[in-house]
Amino acid sequence: MQQRKIQQEEQFEDVVVTRADDRTIRFCELTLVSTNDLRSVEAEWRRLESLAKNSLHQGFDWCGAWTEAHHSELAIVQGVAGDRTLFILPLEIVSERRARIARLLGNRFNNLNTGLFDADLAAPDAEELQNFSYALRLALSDTADLVVLDNIPLIWRGMQHPLSGLASIENQNHSFQLPLFQNFEATLAQLNAKSRRKKFRSQSRKIEAIGGYDHIAPADPAEKHALLDIFFRQKGERLRLFGLPDVFQLPGIQDFFHHLMDVPAKGTDTPLTLHAIRLRGEHDGHIAAIAGLSRKGDHVICQFSSIDETICPEASPGELLFWLMIEQSCREGASVFDFGVGDQPYKRNWCTQETVQHDMLIPLTWKGSLMRPLLIGVTRAKAAIKRNPHLYAMAQRWRSGRCPKAPEAPASDAE
Repeated sequence: MQQRKIQQEEQFEDVVVTRADDRTIRFCELTLVSTNDLRSVEAEWRRLESLAKNSLHQGFDWCGAWTEAHHSELAIVQGVAGDRTLFILPLEIVSERRARIARLLGNRFNNLNTGLFDADLAAPDAEELQNFSYALRLALSDTADLVVLDNIPLIWRGMQHPLSGLASIENQNHSFQLPLFQNFEATLAQLNAKSRRKKFRSQSRKIEAIGGYDHIAPADPAEKHALLDIFFRQKGERLRLFGLPDVFQLPGIQDFFHHLMDVPAKGTDTPLTLHAIRLRGEHDGHIAAIAGLSRKGDHVICQFSSIDETICPEASPGELLFWLMIEQSCREGASVFDFGVGDQPYKRNWCTQETVQHDMLIPLTWKGSLMRPLLIGVTRAKAAIKRNPHLYAMAQRWRSGRCPKAPEAPASDAE
């Protein structure tokens, strides 16, 4: 089972949807082609990205922003039958351990990957998957040694992934979701609603006592980019307090998110919108918490969040912001609020659904064949460490030792 409820008293059943009609196209009918030009396939790309089952992280604007920020070598793989494109895998080529890895654009900043697959493409059988791997080898062997498709749920929103038979290993990280209803009270009823309402009232009173707050989601471009820069500073300071590396300082990452901010929303759909708690009164203008949300259709993903506990930390501004964002998402007709990958207590406190994701490693050359078991071993080791509190604490201390030292900081409900 690839999606499971965290609460044991509730059950969640996977419902695999299949299609069988005269429009169905088999994998064996496809020809694989590769290009390094995003614009040349934009029309078909945007058609495929509109399907609900395809992740927003493989959307054209998301991948375009990543490419603009990183200028990496691209390999956009398409499965074509006649004049139709039936799937797209947007890959970039990166060097790792003296080998060339073809991976999905966005890398570790993607919370859920699917690739882009047409609804009329039939699920392949074992022979078709074998032939697909061979065709991929022919299409990319001059470009890459290994294809890595990571963070892919084998079943997502009731549909089985077309390439699920190629899964190599379970990813060390799971993702966490909260199903939403138009009635926010019905959404809270999945959780301990009485306790949550009591906590929300307490948080609100504490902030009102120092002047109150506004829940903001700026639309003005200058305000959006200024708030994003505040997030980068706020998150960086928070990570340094815990002695952890700041992944947002990696080359191109801040540019990537700034590019996403410039993509206009299409109704409620947007690759990135910032929400924040801004204080009033004596601390007027102080930003106590920030989160970045993406939305496609009825699916909302929290891409990142940060808090500043220098003022009124007892109000748990991060937790308060999640309440407000989830409440707004219910009003706006979303049906899933996704907290993304990574196991944190605040995610388990909010979520009733946990999604297992898998990695697919497809060797293209002899170097790729040598790297595949190495990367699988690394993933197994990471998973073992995360499952063992003692080993995980040791690993965090080791990571902390490699970062600049900072004073002790209190733990938070929501980082």
